[in-house]
Amino acid sequence: MRVLVVEDEKKTASFVRKALQAEGFAVDVCGDGEAGLAAARITPFDVIVLDIMLPGRDGLSVLR
Repeated sequence: MRVLVVEDEKKTASFVRKALQAEGFAVDVCGDGEAGLAAARITPFDVIVLDIMLPGRDGLSVLR
């Protein structure tokens, strides 16, 4: 299963990535809303973990 984590806090993103990888997930991480939206448009992810407060484009606008 492929997961996209969109999180601007590097420590949080790293923790979530490592935990998901330990459970066998393939994980991509983006640090802002624009990059997350671009990644989601290009790659078919099974799950997206999306922070609400992101630089550039906030998580709610990415979700819409």
